[in-house]
Amino acid sequence: MEKTFSAFIAIVGRPNVGKSSLLNRFVGEKVAIVSPKPQTTRTRITGVFTEGETQFVFIDTPGLHNPRTKLSEFMVKQIKDSVVDVDAAVLVTEPLGKIHPMELELLQRFRDLRIPAILAINKIDTIPKKDVMMEKISAFSKLFPFEAVVPVSALTGDGMPQLLAELSHYAKEGPHYFPDDAMTDQPERVIVAEIIREKLLNCLSEEIPHGTAVTVEQMVEREEKDLIDIHAVIYCEKDSHKGIIIGKQGTMLKKVASQARRDIESFLDIKVNLQCWVKVKEDWRNCPGVIRDLGFRES
Repeated sequence: MEKTFSAFIAIVGRPNVGKSSLLNRFVGEKVAIVSPKPQTTRTRITGVFTEGETQFVFIDTPGLHNPRTKLSEFMVKQIKDSVVDVDAAVLVTEPLGKIHPMELELLQRFRDLRIPAILAINKIDTIPKKDVMMEKISAFSKLFPFEAVVPVSALTGDGMPQLLAELSHYAKEGPHYFPDDAMTDQPERVIVAEIIREKLLNCLSEEIPHGTAVTVEQMVEREEKDLIDIHAVIYCEKDSHKGIIIGKQGTMLKKVASQARRDIESFLDIKVNLQCWVKVKEDWRNCPGVIRDLGFRES
């Protein structure tokens, strides 16, 4: 019987450094939403990539930040819990700028748990000359004994084969925990809801999207028409936010739904009839019961 190997890898870092883009590039499919706004990812998302006898299980995490709400506290706990039982971690950072205190906190977490870590310098496509990132690499290397430092671009794919090769060193003999063709542990409904939330993040002003959550209430396939009816509810915190999300004569909601429908159709590979409604749950980010009802549960 052929031997098989598995590696559990945590992807961690500050908000907006490209962790979810890195996960999507590894997996080859969009399983985590991407937005230029921080704190896009709210829960641990598992991406799966199987190459030959080795299966990589990647755990994407929210960006480490100072929590201001009960939801933020949940997100930060997700980060800290995610690095407890992994074979290795990838610390994702940008090529320029100083080391952030939150990155120092993650390095201490690696030390405490004795986790091998690789430093991935992401967004190298944004700098004209690669030597400008040497200062960042040198500063990190003085603080922690990284197993490897790999410059990458999640956008273009540069450096990704080298990063995967480094991570393969941490694969241990054992079973594959997911089917070899699996890409994520997330149910389709969750990914559909996240795609809608991504469009809210990209279409709306700075604060409102962070006060929104999306649930998919219904997904029913009409077999005779090769089409899926999807009913989704967008929750926000204030009546004024509801008006902004809907927009004048429903224009904003139509824009969000139209953009989401295209991505959902690509993901599900079937035509989609997407219907979205907007409801208000005041200050839901500080209500543990509502947070649980909206699907934010301990893993």
